[in-house]
Amino acid sequence: MSVQEKLTAAREDLAARDGVLVAFSGGVDSSVVAALAHDALGDDAVACTAKSETLPAAELDDTKRVAREIGIRHEIVEFSELASQEFVQNDGDRCYHCRTMRLSAMFDAARELGIETVCDGTNASDPGEGHRPGLRAVEELNAYSPLLEHEVTKEEVREIARDYGLSVSEKPSMACLSSRIPTGLEVTEERLTRVEKAETLLRTWGFEQFRVRDHDGLARIEVAPDELERALDADFARAAREHLSDIGFEHVTLDLAGYRTGSVSPDDSDLDLDTEYPTTED
Repeated sequence: MSVQEKLTAAREDLAARDGVLVAFSGGVDSSVVAALAHDALGDDAVACTAKSETLPAAELDDTKRVAREIGIRHEIVEFSELASQEFVQNDGDRCYHCRTMRLSAMFDAARELGIETVCDGTNASDPGEGHRPGLRAVEELNAYSPLLEHEVTKEEVREIARDYGLSVSEKPSMACLSSRIPTGLEVTEERLTRVEKAETLLRTWGFEQFRVRDHDGLARIEVAPDELERALDADFARAAREHLSDIGFEHVTLDLAGYRTGSVSPDDSDLDLDTEYPTTED
């Protein structure tokens, strides 16, 4: 089935509903769902963003801007993930607890608006991308995923976003701030705050794909492979050490493996501890 055929089927499916509320993060997936919903239902489609301690302020601003681009009504609901001890303890199901709380907030907002259907941005590529406990929450709460339902892949999502002229069409994937804290280390407001400040600095310095992982006061900076040379510059190293120390990190490091998703998750298999490396005697 072509991308256009998938789009037509998704629009028809959405148009058959009385209204939908889209769980809207401002990323490319949820933005495409919001655009499709607005096309299909007009004013009966609502984009809703859940504001909490794990959502960077810059990302919240992006949701407002992209909603204006699409022309869809935009609502913001607030809740605290840190109020949940299950979330704070940061075990292997942290994303499940997070997604459950976020989607529950979406369903509450939908009920207040008299809307039965809550949509999310899960696409057809997501189920095959490793450790994704958040998908279990989508299934349990019965959120509707039009991209998944109509087999729209991540690559096709970006193609659709370009066709819509969305500014987020090439936006890198963004996970919530808690994903920067290794599994087993408690999620606290202090850690979330210094991670957000550190990543704001990297964004200001022009880096595009990156993470700052907080290993209990040790900052591990990951940047995309094509940006690694810039990060190895002595001036950057000095600035990163000074500024990240100022915002609360005791040590600042650069991960030479570069940026990769899930590098602090329980199934991280990117690091091969059995590899043998040359020594000075070789």
